[in-house]
Amino acid sequence: MAHSLSAKKRIRQTAKRRLRNRDRKREVRLELKKMSTAIAGGDKVTATEELKKAQTVLDRIATRGTIHKNTAARRKSKLAKRVNAIGAAAAAK
Repeated sequence: MAHSLSAKKRIRQTAKRRLRNRDRKREVRLELKKMSTAIAGGDKVTATEELKKAQTVLDRIATRGTIHKNTAARRKSKLAKRVNAIGAAAAAK
């Protein structure tokens, strides 16, 4: 248990940040799940719209420091590849 005032304050701050970061990560997971369902549906237009939303959320959360900016960039790239693969599969048919 912390005894000094500064250590007690640090515990309070950490708890707030942890809750805030958990909510932000939950938001990312929700967007990625929506993105996956759009891709599974095979509709490129819907998938592209969901991609834009997911990219916005990832950028915002990376800017605020919850996830690293390179992690956000990697996830956005992976999502874009999956959306582009829908277009390639549709063109091949």
